[in-house]
Amino acid sequence: MAMLGQSSFRRILLSRILIFSIPILLLGVAVTFRKARTSLLDTARQNLMESAIRKADTIQSSIEALQTSLAIASQTSVLQSGSSPESQSFLTQLLPQLPTDVRCLQLTDLQTNQLVASTCGTTALTSITQDTFSPTQSNNDSLKAHLLSIDTSNQEMQAEMQSQLILDMSTPVYVNGKLRYGLTAQAVVKQLESAEPWSLLGYTVVLDQDGTFLAHPVPSWLGRNISEASDSERFQNILSSASRNERATRHLFDFIGDETEWLAGFTPVEIPISATETHTWVVLAATPLDNALQGLQSITQILVILTTGLLSAHLLAMLYMARDLSLPIEQLGKYARRIHKRGPLERAPKNFKIRELNQLSGVLDNMVSRLEERARELEAAWQEAEAANQLKSEFLANTSHELRTPLNAIIGCIRLVQDGCCDTREEEKEFLEQADKAAVHLLKIINDLLDIRRIEEKGLPLSIELVDLRTIIKEVIDIQAVQIQQKGLQLTVPELLHPIMVRVDPARLKQVFLNVVYNATKFTDKGGITLKTRVETAVGSAPHNDGQNGRQDALYSESWIVISVQDTGIGIDPAQQHKLFRPFVMVDGTTTRKYEGTGLGLAISRNLVEMMGGSITLQSEGADKGTTVEIALPIVEASELSSESPVVDGTPEVSTSVSRS
Repeated sequence: MAMLGQSSFRRILLSRILIFSIPILLLGVAVTFRKARTSLLDTARQNLMESAIRKADTIQSSIEALQTSLAIASQTSVLQSGSSPESQSFLTQLLPQLPTDVRCLQLTDLQTNQLVASTCGTTALTSITQDTFSPTQSNNDSLKAHLLSIDTSNQEMQAEMQSQLILDMSTPVYVNGKLRYGLTAQAVVKQLESAEPWSLLGYTVVLDQDGTFLAHPVPSWLGRNISEASDSERFQNILSSASRNERATRHLFDFIGDETEWLAGFTPVEIPISATETHTWVVLAATPLDNALQGLQSITQILVILTTGLLSAHLLAMLYMARDLSLPIEQLGKYARRIHKRGPLERAPKNFKIRELNQLSGVLDNMVSRLEERARELEAAWQEAEAANQLKSEFLANTSHELRTPLNAIIGCIRLVQDGCCDTREEEKEFLEQADKAAVHLLKIINDLLDIRRIEEKGLPLSIELVDLRTIIKEVIDIQAVQIQQKGLQLTVPELLHPIMVRVDPARLKQVFLNVVYNATKFTDKGGITLKTRVETAVGSAPHNDGQNGRQDALYSESWIVISVQDTGIGIDPAQQHKLFRPFVMVDGTTTRKYEGTGLGLAISRNLVEMMGGSITLQSEGADKGTTVEIALPIVEASELSSESPVVDGTPEVSTSVSRS
């Protein structure tokens, strides 16, 4: 572990080089990025200002074209005649021929203020009188900008965010040199606009000289004053600059209520309202700043990739330079740090270009080899002593306890009879029977000890023969039934109607079943014990010679009979289950445990079953959830039986369980 304030040689070398080189590289990237942003912003400002000029020219030319068209139309004899049908027909034909998008044309009698003809209903577009125009014939037309409310329920129009300037324009109609009629047109001045990325046309915004929005991409702002906008100071600055006939760009915030920054170019335009009056309008081309700087994203990606590549190349170069300088020392240091967990064949690194480091490596390797050899000897000796001591203690404690209990019972009962403490012959027989039971139990313990010893030495003989499994199960049930009944447990066994032939040692298999059923009875205080059988089929392959193609693998299937002994007893913690098939090991290994036993029963049973070609397993969901022991043995099929061992039906069946209490 490195001490506080210390660092590796390679880290110090790399850090010194990178401290001076990386800031210079990053500074160059930052300057490049800022220069690119400034250039893009200047280009966007110039394009938006030019777009505003084009929009202003479009508005002005549209108004002038409409003025000219209306002035020509006012000179026609049809309108001067004042005939309603003829005027109506003339206006209907004139409407699509006008150069501007005109929605409505109306002819008004200025003496009666009644509509003579109209292309859009009977409601007057605007109120005009004789005072609006010169009383004598003149070429001066009267233009009046009139803002109409846009239907805000038109969601399609709002979604498109289309700016429209709607004007009401009137021109006088003179009859014999006297003012008689007024020709009114409602025109929509549309603009080519877009605020998409890479496009710098922008949305069209038109401001009157008093700050009223005449056109706006958001319909709700039409007719409202700039004083109501959150960015009113910037709009006021735009009006002031336009009044000085300036063309420029400004940054706007919260332009359409989305709290984003917009960039707008603007220009003033003179609009004649009447023969003697003109208004200065301000035309803006506005677009979001992010769209105006859309190209900056590509530049940023290129700079990021370039910077990453340069940093990676720079770092790799530094690593390569530092490698030859620090690698030998680092290799020796790593070897020293992992000495305690190195492989048996691993040696200290050598073949360095520095002679002193090679010598140090050899000395370190020899020293570590001697220390590891001594450590292995000590570890092996300690483990052997510890294991032997633990096994001896457990064996002596368990065995002495199990032997002492029946011996005490035998000695006590015999002395009671010997000392004449029994009043009747029946009492003497009762004590002698208890002594006999204790002696049988003692003999079982001794037999278990001898069996496990002979199994470990591979000296336990087996007498394999063909038997009917039903016979062994019946004998085991008959032996254990009395003890099960005495504990008040319910015993459920299968009704086996057909023979189940297996090749086993009958006595040893009976010993296995007795151990399993005895354990189930011993560890169950209430509920019952259930025996079940089922047949399972295992499919495998084995070498086979067909005489033509030589040795091949042939598929075969083998049937197994599985006998499960399930109890409702104390159960076993899943973490402890792996210990139960080990000799002299019990879940509760203390001499003060509640249940007797040496811990040899399941160990002997497992060895015996495996010696007979079967398997035994144990499952339990946990404490107080019962235990299930399953014994699996291969079934001898009818085709394999010899003539000396006839079989009625070689296929075992599992039938409905019946209860014995």
